[in-house]
Amino acid sequence: MKILLLCWRDSTHPQGGGSERYLERVGEYLAAQGHEVIYRTAKHTDAPRRSRRNGVRYERAGGKFGVYLAAPLSIWRNRPNVVVDTQNGIPFFARLFTRKPVVLLTHHCHKEQWPVAGPLIRRLGWFLEAKVAPRVYRGAQYVTVSQASKRDLVALGVREADIAIVENGVDPVPAHTPVLYDDQRLHLVTLSRLVPHKRIEEAIDAVAGMDGAVLDVVGSGWWEDQLREYAAPYGDKVVFHRHVSEPYKHALLERAELHLLPSRKEGWGIAVIEAAQHGVPTVAYASAGGVADSIRDRETGRLVQPGEEFGEVVGETLGRREAMAPAARAWAARFSWEETGRKFERIIAAVLSN
Repeated sequence: MKILLLCWRDSTHPQGGGSERYLERVGEYLAAQGHEVIYRTAKHTDAPRRSRRNGVRYERAGGKFGVYLAAPLSIWRNRPNVVVDTQNGIPFFARLFTRKPVVLLTHHCHKEQWPVAGPLIRRLGWFLEAKVAPRVYRGAQYVTVSQASKRDLVALGVREADIAIVENGVDPVPAHTPVLYDDQRLHLVTLSRLVPHKRIEEAIDAVAGMDGAVLDVVGSGWWEDQLREYAAPYGDKVVFHRHVSEPYKHALLERAELHLLPSRKEGWGIAVIEAAQHGVPTVAYASAGGVADSIRDRETGRLVQPGEEFGEVVGETLGRREAMAPAARAWAARFSWEETGRKFERIIAAVLSN
């Protein structure tokens, strides 16, 4: 079977994140089962036009907007048996360019993110996501990653029966990770793309008032300069690591007492499970969507409820960190990319059989 995956970025892109890794791991699983898998995405600096990684063929063309215009050519040239169209805000509208089955993958709705794009793009983007896409994909198979995201899709008019939930997996902890120097400080960590809706400022505020504490910020993004300026008054209490290797990322998580995720919106939150692999609880907002599924409140972390202050909940959770650690590790052990890929393959098979 030939399967075409459409996504605006891949994990090698400077702004790539968890949603891109999800699709890549699904593609790798499908390729391992003998399927021909093509991942069509945007080009970026130093990335080859074509490459192959872990059995998946990558094709890159177009930039931030051009990638959407180039996608129909890929559909017509590759002639896939099925297309997986990823909706990161707006989909590729692949259903308009092929009669083959199309599965629409969406991690979460982007209503809260559109305002940072400016007034014109905000209105156009939300119109395409909330009004046009549900009409174009009426009756198509949707896949999302959490109950919260499913509820958001139903609110946009998508039939509940058309939505399947396939949770994120997680990569195993690397066999060899460095042991970091014990500086006798209390380390908290945030693992995230640095963009406005992640609200890293709140994590900085939470640590700023703690004696002997430091926040390790792992990740990069176009909001980094603004965050560095915001953190400047706190000196070495905030350390920006940018992108790091997988072993070093896990070393930072292993050293941390808590993982802070003050994001406005998450489809699931892969970083929640990565932290839990090390027995590290996460503090996040209950209103952020999918984290209400990836965090078991007061067992593997804390969901900040309306009326509660993020910083106060962080302090409270630090006092219960050791009690939460075993539950967090057990929770993380339930997730794997193999299971995610297996569920996705079953959905594709069902779509093709209809």
